[in-house]
Amino acid sequence: MRRTDPEGHGPVRFGPPLPEDGLPVLPELAGVLAAAASWGGPEPVGGGPALIDAACGHGERRGLPARPDRTALAPGAPALLTALTAAIDGDVLVPRPCTAWWAPYARLLGRPVFHVPTPAESGGVPDPYALLETVRRMRAEGRDPRLLVLSVADDPTATVAPPDLLHETLQAAAGEGLHLISDETWRDTLHDPRGTVLLSPAEMLPDHVTVVTDLAGSLLPPGWPAAVARFPAGPEGGALHARVLDVLTALDACVATPVAAAAGYALSEPEPVTARVAASVRAHARVAAAAHRAVVAAGAVARPPQCGRHLYVDLTPLAPALAARGVGDTQELEDFLTGRSGMPAAGGHRFGDDLETPRVRLCTAPLLGATPEERAECLDADEPAELPWVRRALHRVMSVFDDLRDDARRWESSR
Repeated sequence: MRRTDPEGHGPVRFGPPLPEDGLPVLPELAGVLAAAASWGGPEPVGGGPALIDAACGHGERRGLPARPDRTALAPGAPALLTALTAAIDGDVLVPRPCTAWWAPYARLLGRPVFHVPTPAESGGVPDPYALLETVRRMRAEGRDPRLLVLSVADDPTATVAPPDLLHETLQAAAGEGLHLISDETWRDTLHDPRGTVLLSPAEMLPDHVTVVTDLAGSLLPPGWPAAVARFPAGPEGGALHARVLDVLTALDACVATPVAAAAGYALSEPEPVTARVAASVRAHARVAAAAHRAVVAAGAVARPPQCGRHLYVDLTPLAPALAARGVGDTQELEDFLTGRSGMPAAGGHRFGDDLETPRVRLCTAPLLGATPEERAECLDADEPAELPWVRRALHRVMSVFDDLRDDARRWESSR
């Protein structure tokens, strides 16, 4: 967490960043960036031709075709979402819970954000009936819902929305005239790519969906900000692309030239990059599965993680033990777990959940080791969760949850 003192719990300055991979930078990627460090010229706003071509090829290989005049890059997904929100009039809808940085950017632009509940089986995509009811109520109150942001492969819940739910939600959104932004930052981090079906909303509604992908999800270190937006193919997509470029130009939001070179290399997916992505996903998937088993065994509730480098934990069954420790809301829960486990535990209020509901997002990167050498060894291990330093980190987390479970049982037995 980007906080160095106990004061100031605001969602913008102190909100949780994207879950990092915690791994050393790929040498080939570092070499490309270093070679471009002497280039003094700026990258054009929206990306130069070579970078855009690499982004288009990356999308084509995923069934997301986009022409160069329908593609733009910016220094991170937040810059793109800010530009998109500024370019589309009206109120913004997001799932509950949702990625921590979605709502603050809309509010900074003076746009109210309306949360829509997600179904029990997955996060990231609103329940279609709840979406229709929310839109109806908004319009009855004189609001103007125009934009829905969603993610099929989700942060914070680490789940993947099933195609049937996605289809129903998209039909509801299209019927209400909403433009959709699909955040696909985590689509290449599926823990079981053969057993998990992931469809992009752009495959179902190509004329109504803008796809945003932050390359920090799988291709670049988070300190090298770059993200891609792929706009709809129709006339509205062309107009939206132009308005977004205007906003990015006003903000001077261009990708740094060395980062653009590294991003172009990563987007072209040479063998070193694809091998690193596969190894990183495998390591995080196995450590996340071990962490999931630990928290569930302690009595907490969590959906099995299907993507990303995190899991979302509901500690409601352990609420009596938390209350006995003076933990009454998720900000206090965040502070308590972060201090006791030695790793960030972002409270659910960061993601739009109620302050009274004890939920946290745990990330797997801190479990991989304390040194670059330890973390790098996780990439080659058949079972990274069995490495001594990973076992110790998992045990530290388990002990916190086990203590809460034992106290909750004692509290129940004394009633």
